[in-house]
Amino acid sequence: MPLLGCIADDFTGATDLASTLVRQGMRAVQVIGVPDGDLPEADAVIIALKSRTIPVAEAIAQSLAACEALLAAGAKQILFKYCSTFDSTDEGNIGPVAEALMKRLGTGFAIACPAFPTNGRTIYQGHLFVGAHLLSEGGMENHPLTPMTDPNLVRVLSRQTRAGVGLIPFASVERGVAAIRADMARLTESGRGLAIADAVTDAHLMALGEACANHALITGGSGIAMGLPENFRRAGLLPVRDDADALPPATGLCAVVAGSCSRATLGQIGLARGHVPVLELDALATPDAAALEAQAREWMADKLDAARPVVIAASAPPDKVEALQAKLGRDAAGALVEDTMAAIAAALVAAGVRRLVVAGGETSGAVVQRLGVKSLRIGPEIDPGVPWTHATSEAAREGLHLALKSGNFGARDFFLKAFA
Repeated sequence: MPLLGCIADDFTGATDLASTLVRQGMRAVQVIGVPDGDLPEADAVIIALKSRTIPVAEAIAQSLAACEALLAAGAKQILFKYCSTFDSTDEGNIGPVAEALMKRLGTGFAIACPAFPTNGRTIYQGHLFVGAHLLSEGGMENHPLTPMTDPNLVRVLSRQTRAGVGLIPFASVERGVAAIRADMARLTESGRGLAIADAVTDAHLMALGEACANHALITGGSGIAMGLPENFRRAGLLPVRDDADALPPATGLCAVVAGSCSRATLGQIGLARGHVPVLELDALATPDAAALEAQAREWMADKLDAARPVVIAASAPPDKVEALQAKLGRDAAGALVEDTMAAIAAALVAAGVRRLVVAGGETSGAVVQRLGVKSLRIGPEIDPGVPWTHATSEAAREGLHLALKSGNFGARDFFLKAFA
């Protein structure tokens, strides 16, 4: 029976969340898609959806189905997880999904806190910062699917939902649990259904987590989960564990596939060029998935190794992304990259790769679906928010080690240190 049931709107975000919970001593399993049977045994179960950019009605339906599965398994609290850069549009999907979950759970209030200070995501007076820059100036304004041009999350969320949106400001969060709960009560009495919560340090996230101990629903990034395991320990429901991140030994050939166009991933590819074989596919010059896959198959034939990875990337800077979208349309351009990288990942696994890093949320979703991955046991972190996992997969029945990296996550040497 899971104590905490989580719904994540993309695959890398689900892994990031699971890693946070494992660090806090919870055994965590990530399930791919809405399950059609019993859930795996774990303290926390994270259902990973690919719902961040799909139509609102579909995102709501999938999220409610995931919620039903978690409640049926006995989950005592639900966490709706989205990206620490609040990736969304004015139509959703964060606000509409949060509203639907609130209605299902019979709660009139939930916090929204995507902060993740360890990775430079902080919220002050409702404004989201990426490092030293406002969200709208840190690269997310160029995101091909969800460009974030307004750093004020109260405004952003208000455009997505009919529920009133308030703010739990820095001053209250800094004073601790009692002040946070007083603000929550004040906002509820004033008719606010959702509240952006400021958070600049991990201590703020721990206080927010404790303040939400009795909430049916919490929404936010993986950071908000930091304080939740201790709530269950205080209630006598969760034992102290020192083996929550244990995985089977890693063996087999190594590879990286990258579809993310984020600054962080582009930098990781750049550093890798000087150390390992790197193939950079040009989807603008060759806008055909089968042709791009054939290029990758021919290139990798004599380069796969167990000692060091190969890197195959379809990532591109903003000007090339815009040109590809202008040529094919936004959705078709995204599908081209996802389909190409999923096919290449399948070819790598068929060739004996058993340690695979995937960069990019949409790319990760496409890859795990193509490989027939059903669930992931969460292991130790490579970098904050990116753990190794052990997957059950139709393509590798003996098991496969996967690291699903959000595009913006990881140090510049991530593709090298992952296999060290």
